[in-house]
Amino acid sequence: MNRPVTHAILLLAVVACGVGFAQTHTTVRHYKERIDDTPPEIAQAEDAIQKNDFTAAEPLLKKALEKDPNNFQAWFDLGFVLNHLSRNDESIAAYRKSVAAKPDVFESNLNLGLMLARVNNPEAEGFLQAATTLKPTEHTEEGQARAWLALAHLAEKTKPEEALLDYQKAAELMPKDPEPHLAAGLLHERQKQYSDAESEYKQALALDPSSTAPRTLDPRMTEAAIGLTNIYMKSNRLADAEPLLRRLAAERPSDAGIHLQLGRVLDAEDTSQEKEKNKKDDALAEFQLALKLAPADAEAQREIADFYTRAKRNDLAEPLYRALVAAQPNDQELHRALGKSLLLQKKFPEAQQEFLIALRLKRDSPDVYLDLAFAANENKNYELTVRALNGRAMLNTVNAADANLPPIYYFIRATAYDHLHDYKPAALDYHHFLDVAQGKFPDQEWQATHRLIAIEPKKR
Repeated sequence: MNRPVTHAILLLAVVACGVGFAQTHTTVRHYKERIDDTPPEIAQAEDAIQKNDFTAAEPLLKKALEKDPNNFQAWFDLGFVLNHLSRNDESIAAYRKSVAAKPDVFESNLNLGLMLARVNNPEAEGFLQAATTLKPTEHTEEGQARAWLALAHLAEKTKPEEALLDYQKAAELMPKDPEPHLAAGLLHERQKQYSDAESEYKQALALDPSSTAPRTLDPRMTEAAIGLTNIYMKSNRLADAEPLLRRLAAERPSDAGIHLQLGRVLDAEDTSQEKEKNKKDDALAEFQLALKLAPADAEAQREIADFYTRAKRNDLAEPLYRALVAAQPNDQELHRALGKSLLLQKKFPEAQQEFLIALRLKRDSPDVYLDLAFAANENKNYELTVRALNGRAMLNTVNAADANLPPIYYFIRATAYDHLHDYKPAALDYHHFLDVAQGKFPDQEWQATHRLIAIEPKKR
């Protein structure tokens, strides 16, 4: 005889903190009093599961299934065990057997739907939809809300409007939980429905559990606050964003994400309003605090390095970029950022090397060729200067508007050819430079004029 499904099956936490579907598969089992007629192998297996001894539980469950191949509880527990042993295909097969043996169990349908969603199997939707129509063994409204959340996460990319309706149903079932509002806000934001996103984020923040327990830090509140301030920034409502973030930073002094976002807002305020009091120092303090709280946070490192670059503190930006490059050696933009930081410090050989690496990673990058040409010219590597500028020009032949170099680079290439005693192309570039300079580069124009006198053949 099969016993009723227990709360041990329920995966109430599978979507508790996730904003994306990839975060919805952390399984949790809650122990409940065992029914007297539970087969001993299943009872022993569940004791092992409670101790996280999944290897011991597996043979016990298989033994139970040899005696009763249609025991949905044993199949469900086996699916749970195999999931924790990272044997996804076998886990899915076990959950299928559990649902086949007893199709009207909420937890079996939910777990099978989640497992199928993990491997992008389109069947997931059907099982999650079925779960929304079934009654959980315990915590009925919360369980059903989790099913709607899981279904909504699955539908976000292909059926965003349906996903929003699913989030609404979850919110109705869990009126005190910020999760559905946060997820809906993120989806509205991605859909560029900023007014609706703002409303959802505000509702999520209004349900902040730390308002009654100040020491309880809920990461979802950070995401809601950042989402809301993103909306403010996109609509140029920086004055609304700053006080919200300052309040949250005071309430959550250890939350790196809040300090990082506050730094962004202060930096944006400083650059967007000429009459605004200079807030760069405040922005820097927030960025540095965020990095101190999360020293391994690459996003914070990049934000601060970019901030230092804008503030012309390349000596401070350089070590951050070096750390980022070491962690992400195939990121072309990081190599270029480090190269430019070195270039502005007149560390030309090191800058040249970073630009060469950047071009090896991605050759169709016109601006990096210009960076390399400038560094190579400063290093008196004139052959490389010419190759870089010619490479850049060739990249732009498809787009006539971009085919020409910036004026100063015609001068740089002309001087490189000049140093290489290749006077014919040097003269052509000097002439081209003089044609486009239009008095904006008086020193270089004077030099070009006199070099042409020296290198061009005298006309008789």
